Amino acid sequence: MPPAAARIAGAIQAMLAQRADDASICPSEVARAIGGAHWRALMPEVRRIAGQLAGEGIVVLTQGDSVLDPEVPPVGPIRLRRGTRWRGQA
Repeated sequence: MPPAAARIAGAIQAMLAQRADDASICPSEVARAIGGAHWRALMPEVRRIAGQLAGEGIVVLTQGDSVLDPEVPPVGPIRLRRGTRWRGQA
């Protein structure tokens, strides 16, 4: 995983580790934490990396009460939750 992608993946996992087991985060929280004032430019990459983590089972992509297929790029707002292969990263 390239350094920028690894940083995003690490931020996703660190944020989820700080939340309750059943809590979720918004990808924009990750982008804001990494990109500061330029966070919007990071959103496509954050969503892409979240999809990769979802494909590995580390996170789950949700939209409302629905779990999304990680193989299909999501359209609209999503949330990230711990997946079945969550390893308790901090």
